[in-house]
Amino acid sequence: MQRRFKVILEKNESGGFTVTVPSLPGCVTQGDDRREALEHVQEAIEGFLEALVIEGLPIPSADAEMDEVQVSY
Repeated sequence: MQRRFKVILEKNESGGFTVTVPSLPGCVTQGDDRREALEHVQEAIEGFLEALVIEGLPIPSADAEMDEVQVSY
């Protein structure tokens, strides 16, 4: 079965990226560049889903919704 998950890439102080998966709380990884971070998050998601199956927990059926908000300061 194939699923798509939205991920958030945030540049960190070391110049690499930290990646989180909003619909899988606690699924976090990092990489030295964008490509590596995306490879790592794919592996992290696969491992996270395997753990859910092993524990008999449901795999989330809905992905996170994302939007942008503009503010003035």
